[in-house]
Amino acid sequence: MATREHFSSHLGFMLIAAGCAIGLGNVWRFPFIVGQYGGAIFVLIYLGFLFALGVPLLTMELAVGRASRRSLAQSFEILEKPGSRLHVNKFWMILGNYVLMSFYSVVTGWMLFYCLKGFSGEFGTDATAAQSGQAFASMLGSPASMLMSMLAVVALGFGICAMGLRKGVERITKPMMLLLFLLLTFLACRSFFLDGFEQGISYYLAPNIEAFRQHSLTEILSAAMAQAFFTLSIGIGAIQIFGTYVDSSRTLLSESLSITVLDTVVALLSGFIIFPACFSYGVQPDQGPSLIFVTLVSVFSHMPGGMIWGGLFFMFMTFASLSTLVAVFENIISIWMETFTTSRRRAVLVNFFIILVISLPCLFGFNLLSDVHPMGGNSSFLDLEDFIISDNILPLGALFYVVFITWKNGWGFDNYCQEANRGEGPKIPLWCRPYFKYVLPVVIAVLVANCYVSVFGG
Repeated sequence: MATREHFSSHLGFMLIAAGCAIGLGNVWRFPFIVGQYGGAIFVLIYLGFLFALGVPLLTMELAVGRASRRSLAQSFEILEKPGSRLHVNKFWMILGNYVLMSFYSVVTGWMLFYCLKGFSGEFGTDATAAQSGQAFASMLGSPASMLMSMLAVVALGFGICAMGLRKGVERITKPMMLLLFLLLTFLACRSFFLDGFEQGISYYLAPNIEAFRQHSLTEILSAAMAQAFFTLSIGIGAIQIFGTYVDSSRTLLSESLSITVLDTVVALLSGFIIFPACFSYGVQPDQGPSLIFVTLVSVFSHMPGGMIWGGLFFMFMTFASLSTLVAVFENIISIWMETFTTSRRRAVLVNFFIILVISLPCLFGFNLLSDVHPMGGNSSFLDLEDFIISDNILPLGALFYVVFITWKNGWGFDNYCQEANRGEGPKIPLWCRPYFKYVLPVVIAVLVANCYVSVFGG
């Protein structure tokens, strides 16, 4: 196999790895649940889970990648003990990459569609939430509009990957991520001058004992743990692949902490954009897609210069989602190159068509197949695919990483520590072995159980 590529700079690795973690959940889910579950109280609980659970899992995935210099296709076989069959778990983890892209590519297309709508002035003037909701429903009801948007972002993502790690992924994603942070900072700073800034930030971050008491402690802990776990996208090798491209000048605990801090900054600052705008224009915040595509669109239509602000916001959203798209595409391409010993461009071409085909159920689920409800009720194919990846493959993939580094037939905790602690920076002590071997699996098992209870009403 040819010598593996490396990032040309540490900044490139940091921004691209952070881009993999930074996604739509940072913007449309995190701010809402912070306001819902008690503001600053919930943030402290969330940060506790993030650094106690997310950071160790992140170091594991990066360590497997850096030590093996391989993707999911071959990494476990290289590191596991002779005769072990643990590597067979890679197949459902690889499948997880495709499940994620089957709906994430569609949603990324929505962001691009609304970015263009914003800059073209199609948000209108003084639009009500009902009018914005109707416009969103109109987009969902148009297979042609969604297909063209999805084609554009998938072609862009694979086009970046086709040029290679340095010439494509790093050269394009690095400035895109810098622009993302610039847009985020600019939009957040502008919120200071809105009339509803104080009220919005109070709702968002001030300790809210009343809101905290409205929910059970179990529900709050579960929500904080789930958000901390899923925000880093651990369990399908998307972070691991970038570990294969990085040198050993820094410890992986240092790298993981940096990625986590960047991810958290984006999540927190997103609320600084959303809530002051909502309270400035008398719109109550809502959850999920309606917050982004209905509530905020209505807000932008009431703003002076709303065409520019709305376009910039959805440009930020497009960059956030596209960064994850490129990261997972790079993982998929690397898996194909290693498995079939094929060229990068051939792997790109084959997977471009695979992603287009598997995305069609999600795309048509809002129009041509809107009468099909795979999980009952009003569920869509997006709900099913999100359940498969978020509530099953991601947590179980993370659990497998824990098993792989702690079980005797896997890689071994001593080997993991040796790799993770290479370079400068904070190191993982050997006395953490019981925490990794016993506590982390229990926490992940509880998370999976809570997900099933919430979905199936047990």
